[in-house]
Amino acid sequence: MTDAALTLYGYWRSSAAYRVRIALHLKGLAFASVPVHLLRDGGEQRAPVHAARNPQRLVPVLRHGERMLTQSLAIIEYLDEVFSSSPLLPTDPVARHRARALAQLVACDIHPLGNLRVLQFLEHEWDIDAAGRTRWIGRWVSDGLAAFERLLGEAPEAGRFCVGDAPGLADCALVPQLYNARRFGVELAPYPRILAIESACLAMPAFAAARPEAQPDAA
Repeated sequence: MTDAALTLYGYWRSSAAYRVRIALHLKGLAFASVPVHLLRDGGEQRAPVHAARNPQRLVPVLRHGERMLTQSLAIIEYLDEVFSSSPLLPTDPVARHRARALAQLVACDIHPLGNLRVLQFLEHEWDIDAAGRTRWIGRWVSDGLAAFERLLGEAPEAGRFCVGDAPGLADCALVPQLYNARRFGVELAPYPRILAIESACLAMPAFAAARPEAQPDAA
């Protein structure tokens, strides 16, 4: 199964797809990229062909051979278990928990509140204007990043990255969230530890290759 081709169905500006791209590049895995435009024609993710890949009608989906894998953090852990090169999770149970907790803080607590379908609901169902939606995003992103920054400061094993001196699962989650924060004008100066980690990440070729603007479907 490890020899089977990898195909990533995603969208250039999806932070969840961005996480998986980072992981693939960090592990040095070749993959094909198939764009799923989240806005065109009402959202290509809602079409039957994509619903067959993922009943949630979300991206990313990673195809590995005949398997369709969903949920970005689960995909990243799958890659780590199937492909042993450049592990993205520590072996120590405490550090491993820490990496998962930081990643889930982003993926489960911050990101869902600013997801496209949530913003579309706020706009179309509750008639909240662009300024209101931006305030909504800013509130939850700021709250989450403040907690993330504090957790970084409390870590006994602090290093150049979220957990130690090598990038891993938590970094795959953090960097895309910062990209989104800047899109919506969230002030990031209060989070110096986070910004230092982001700088270390973006200096690496794997993170550079995964950036939204580097993708073939970038608008």
